Amino acid sequence: MQPEIRACLYDVLQAIEETESFFAGRPLDFTHYQRDVRTRRATERNLEIMGEAVGRIMKLAPDFQLSNARQTIATRNRIIHGYDTVSDEMTWSIVVRHLPQLKQEVLALLAAE
Repeated sequence: MQPEIRACLYDVLQAIEETESFFAGRPLDFTHYQRDVRTRRATERNLEIMGEAVGRIMKLAPDFQLSNARQTIATRNRIIHGYDTVSDEMTWSIVVRHLPQLKQEVLALLAAE
């Protein structure tokens, strides 16, 4: 694996783990998330970082196997360019449904090297 790709995977992993830390020690609760503007903005920022890192990976290696790479990049673009169309429900869905899977995939890729 190219060092640049490895670095990007670590960036994705760090952003996921940071996002997880926002909810550490308490149940995942959408209402609490929705009321906490700092957590919402920090979560969105981490999704931007993940999308940018995945985009860099795909530019370096277009055939790189990473599930939902296009959706991850599209989410980043939507947050940055269409910020007014980003809903709390969409972001929350990504946090609870997709980040755990992405984390496992990234950990497996890093462990394989």
